[in-house]
Amino acid sequence: MSEGQLAVGFDLDMTLIDTVPGFRDVLTAVAVEFGVELPVEQLTSRLGPPLEVMLEPYLPADRVIAAGDRFRALYPDHAIANVPALAGAHDAIAAVRRHGGRVIVVTGKFPANAQLHVDHIGFDIDHLEGWVWGVGKADVLRREGASIYVGDHVHDVEGALAAGALSVSVLTGGSTRADLEAAGTHVVLDDLRDFPAWLEDHLAGTAERRPTSLG
Repeated sequence: MSEGQLAVGFDLDMTLIDTVPGFRDVLTAVAVEFGVELPVEQLTSRLGPPLEVMLEPYLPADRVIAAGDRFRALYPDHAIANVPALAGAHDAIAAVRRHGGRVIVVTGKFPANAQLHVDHIGFDIDHLEGWVWGVGKADVLRREGASIYVGDHVHDVEGALAAGALSVSVLTGGSTRADLEAAGTHVVLDDLRDFPAWLEDHLAGTAERRPTSLG
């Protein structure tokens, strides 16, 4: 990493990829194996919190960890091939590259499964860090020199702000514009298709900061 080189961090689920189809299939399989009813549609409508936190209300306390482990084990067979890149994801990464920047993916997802997504879709990234959540992402962003962090959830905003990075939020996940602005994000974009133009303006010093809405 060169001193002063642009580095941009991206969340993975619902920022770069549409995890809903895969997440839904794995949750359904876990529910069958554990003999419980899970509100799959409800859980997949607001992806973001750690898996065990999502499962806690629906399973006995002594089975939550086992269910999480089983989810991660089932994941490669149920949630890679059917999960696409979100609109604009490849172009957003390419925009960072055009400016000589590094691309860092910082996600709460289990690292091995996150890497399967990156490899399957073919994202051109420099570093992937998994199993980090909320303000815990700040250490990674600082270590990697990221001046911008792009995410879809209020806890992504928390991570960016804790790292002293510019928080850019997209409306492709479960957090609303009002949620994200209340959390303190600097920029709100409809989706990553708006990111290349925003980045161009930002680096030229002409981009507006919070609240910014394109589209």
